[in-house]
Amino acid sequence: MKIYDEEETVINRQSRAGAGELTNAEEARGDDAPEISVFLPVLNEEPNLRPLHVKMDEALAHLGHTAEVIYVDDGSTDGSLEVLRELAARDPRVRVIALRRNYGQTAAMAAGIDAARGRVLIPMDADMQNDPADIARLLDKLEEGFDVVSGWRKERQDKMVTRKIPSALANRLISFIGGVKLHDYGCSLKAYRREFLKEVKLYGEMHRFIPIYASWVGARVTEIPVQHHARTMGVSKYGLSRTFKVMLDLMTIKFMAAYHTKPIYVFGLFGFSSFFISFVAGAWALLRKLGGESFIRNPLLIIAIVMFAVGVQFILMGLLAEMLVRTYHESQAKPIYAVREKIGFAGKA
Repeated sequence: MKIYDEEETVINRQSRAGAGELTNAEEARGDDAPEISVFLPVLNEEPNLRPLHVKMDEALAHLGHTAEVIYVDDGSTDGSLEVLRELAARDPRVRVIALRRNYGQTAAMAAGIDAARGRVLIPMDADMQNDPADIARLLDKLEEGFDVVSGWRKERQDKMVTRKIPSALANRLISFIGGVKLHDYGCSLKAYRREFLKEVKLYGEMHRFIPIYASWVGARVTEIPVQHHARTMGVSKYGLSRTFKVMLDLMTIKFMAAYHTKPIYVFGLFGFSSFFISFVAGAWALLRKLGGESFIRNPLLIIAIVMFAVGVQFILMGLLAEMLVRTYHESQAKPIYAVREKIGFAGKA
């Protein structure tokens, strides 16, 4: 099986106006578009960029496919942007996007996806912990029929307490809730077929959940072990604080997966639970009233009234959410399903 449909040539470097927004790369694809787009978020990685690009050049030279390399400078305050300008001037495959300020890794990843023109999109880190030599192995796995190939840092070179243990626990939880069994959601080095990313909109720290998004639209997802090197230059941008952000985003993922097109179910569950508590509290208050206790001194009546009002609010919020969901899908003519293939439809109305 082949990943690519046609032979394409190496692209020319394109300049970007700093004040302009990125256009949709899908619309900008032309006959000179590359087969592979590698994009790397960059934040204060000045000492790593030159040696990284040397390794990238060596890896791409052995692929046998045309490629572009997109560096997304996420508001670096060191000399990273100057180094990237230098690389772009020397290598016609290099394109640079400089964001106005530091928006975070997810926004930088989204900028890379929007700018990429290849049929296969490959994100990776710019800290030299990912190895560009593994790109060939990711592509080989795609050729086996998969749509998403995720890297697995099996021999991860990071601190045990602050990085490896929290990551292992988070990966198990994400796999359980998201339904896509991967050992390493945090590894940036992945390969995606273009069609499974064109509809993805990223927010928060959602970039690590892209395999889950892709699986929702029918992507075949797998993973392979990749090399992971210890950081030797620069400073890590990750810490334990990110774990809490990931947990909050995971709640969003679970809600989107289970109730995206039927939010009334989750709001209704809380609404009817509130009604049940209200009924129990009211019945208990009435029994105590019949036993001679005054309503005035009984807090159960207040609980019954408050929980009934809360239940009504939950039901109304669920109905409002249902209206928003239907408006979203119908106004954009957005289907609630995705078709992988049609057979026998040619020439038929």
